[in-house]
Amino acid sequence: MNSRPSVSECFVYITLPGQLSAVTVGRFVLTKNTRGDALGQFVYRSKYLDDPQAVEIDPVELKLSTRTYETTQLNGVFGALRDAAPDNWGRRIIEKHAGKAQLGELDYLLESPDDRVGALGFGPNNVPPAPKRKFNKTLDLEKLQTLADALVKDDLPNDPEAQQVQDLLLLGTSMGGARPKAVVQDDDGLWVAKFNRSDDRWNNTRVEHAMLRLARECGITAAESRIESIGGKDVLLIKRFDREKTAKGYTRARMVSGLTILRADEALERRARWSYVILVEELRRIVADARKDARELFRRVCFNALISNIDDHPRNHAVIARERDWKLSPAYDLTPSPAVAQERRDLAMDCGDQGRYANAKNILSQHARFLLEQDEAEKIVADMKGQVEATWYETLRAGGVSNKDVEVIRGAFGYPGFSL
Repeated sequence: MNSRPSVSECFVYITLPGQLSAVTVGRFVLTKNTRGDALGQFVYRSKYLDDPQAVEIDPVELKLSTRTYETTQLNGVFGALRDAAPDNWGRRIIEKHAGKAQLGELDYLLESPDDRVGALGFGPNNVPPAPKRKFNKTLDLEKLQTLADALVKDDLPNDPEAQQVQDLLLLGTSMGGARPKAVVQDDDGLWVAKFNRSDDRWNNTRVEHAMLRLARECGITAAESRIESIGGKDVLLIKRFDREKTAKGYTRARMVSGLTILRADEALERRARWSYVILVEELRRIVADARKDARELFRRVCFNALISNIDDHPRNHAVIARERDWKLSPAYDLTPSPAVAQERRDLAMDCGDQGRYANAKNILSQHARFLLEQDEAEKIVADMKGQVEATWYETLRAGGVSNKDVEVIRGAFGYPGFSL
């Protein structure tokens, strides 16, 4: 019996602000003992630290330093590296393409294509490979929808060499979440294409598009989006805010999730830190304009409560850095969830003295943490409540949501418990 620990490693690359190609930032080593306990170690490359343009990977765990960072959390994977790894949907694609049901954490990092969020990359060599990713065009959406449908139904051959399985690499594997998606390109830049599923209760793409518009009408900075109808099916395109198109290519913004900022995990036993109150405290230490971003986060808490968005988990919040400074990213993944309960609905994260209760009084109870005076916070809540209740219906209908679907999700808006 082999009692020696298993060791695997990869090099970590980063695209510096304003640059188009990556440099090697450091090395990540993952060690597992015979009990399966994992230890992750990361060290910045000395040559990188000597570069006056060098920037930190993240503002929480991996600040610029000569030290060797270590973690036993998250199966030994640092939060910022996990943020650049594929989530549920992407992992399914990689597993299908590799012909294996389970892979190691480093396999997911190394096998995912270069459309991942943020500015990081991974590889086996200490010199980054030349960029080779060719992005899908928007005209490929029909083919991508067909592939997504087949993967959802598990209606693809098990042979990793089969053409359909090879074509899966066309689908985006590194944009978080469990819904089918891909990265596509047009003259304006890069977009995340999100597809409906055959088992959806309503037209999710049009509803999410309408919620992004409603958020902007409520004074929230939200991701740009549009709808494309391909082969009789709707596809939601969301503009990537971590990429910026230039004449010669794309610059990249670093991006770190709320989960990493909170030093938390998605496992049930580690959700004690799932809290907007903790998040805003951490956010204020990280971002360049604490007052602006704290108030923006408060608006998002209110909005999520008013549309019954119970999927507001920490991975659906992030900070980005296009240059050196960090700031709150635009809002994304805003989805209403109709519920039967009329007196109490809960958000995914604590938002006040009464925990996760999606209630105005509860949200206002911690207004000072968001750098708001009582009267300022009350005005935001009152104005947003009035805006959502007055315009949610017309915003959905203007976004092409059918009357049938509107009736299905009607219960998500203006539930009585918000004002109790």
